[in-house]
Amino acid sequence: MNIVHLLLIAVGLMAVMVVGWSALSGPSPAKESQRRLQALRYRHSENTKDKVEAQLKKAVAARKPRMHVIAGSGSRLEALMLRLHRTGMPWTLTQYLYGTLGLTIAIMVLVYLKTGAVMLSLGVAIVAGVGIPHVLVGFFIKRRTLNFTTKFPDAIELLVRGLRSGLPVTETLGVVATEVPGPVGEEFRLIVERIKIGKTMEFALQETADRLNMPEFNFFCITLAIQRETGGNLAETLSNLADVLRKRAQMKLKIKAMSSESKASAYIVGALPFIVFGMIWWINPEYVSGFFTDERLIVTGLGGLVWMSIGGFIMAKMVSFEI
Repeated sequence: MNIVHLLLIAVGLMAVMVVGWSALSGPSPAKESQRRLQALRYRHSENTKDKVEAQLKKAVAARKPRMHVIAGSGSRLEALMLRLHRTGMPWTLTQYLYGTLGLTIAIMVLVYLKTGAVMLSLGVAIVAGVGIPHVLVGFFIKRRTLNFTTKFPDAIELLVRGLRSGLPVTETLGVVATEVPGPVGEEFRLIVERIKIGKTMEFALQETADRLNMPEFNFFCITLAIQRETGGNLAETLSNLADVLRKRAQMKLKIKAMSSESKASAYIVGALPFIVFGMIWWINPEYVSGFFTDERLIVTGLGGLVWMSIGGFIMAKMVSFEI
């Protein structure tokens, strides 16, 4: 039994575990019955609040993308282009693909020169060469999203002041585009440019919402859509929305502060074995060379990786909170 067969067995065991977990982790009966009761209430209630909440849930459900495609895209390449756009960096799809290919080749050469194992070098190069750019893009997206959510309530307050002073909605959008710095101003400038070339405000906002894929901006678009259908004071509605977004941001900060210790512990526990193994391998390769040649040590290492992956997945779920 060579290393390829062992890798196939390990991948098969991992797939069986994932399938078993997916089959046994369905929705609870209590939550399902509660969801059905809420659906009946939204369907037959004559209360205005229930009707508005039902419209909001339908709008949010309609905006959810497919699992492998980002909202606003029709294929994986378009989804990747949207991810690159969300970073705020002038990166193109060609640059990203060439960078990924170059990083993969460089890592494969370095690992092969160190170990002499072709399959190991190829596996490590593929995982690291594809994973590192993906994580880097995600980091820039998260940083830009944080900057957007920080300034977005101020932009809504500026919209409220413009509406209360008598300006139309399109004019207040232009004011936000010129006065608010950062990603908020950039996105509102794109909205204003689409409106100037003849597109409707709803279409321009929807296109930006699909590209950003942020709950805060979706709330803003849904608020405008519901206000246009039901009427009412738009300035007061947006003022309430700004207050809700600020409280939402405060709650996120509280949850982040309360779970920071647990997350730090999970990161340390998960990364420490790999760091120690890498340092020993770099200092004294002969001491751990058996993990690449001896079948018993290979099986032991693969089993350890499987169980560590399960533990890391459980710890990630324990410290992951969504609002």
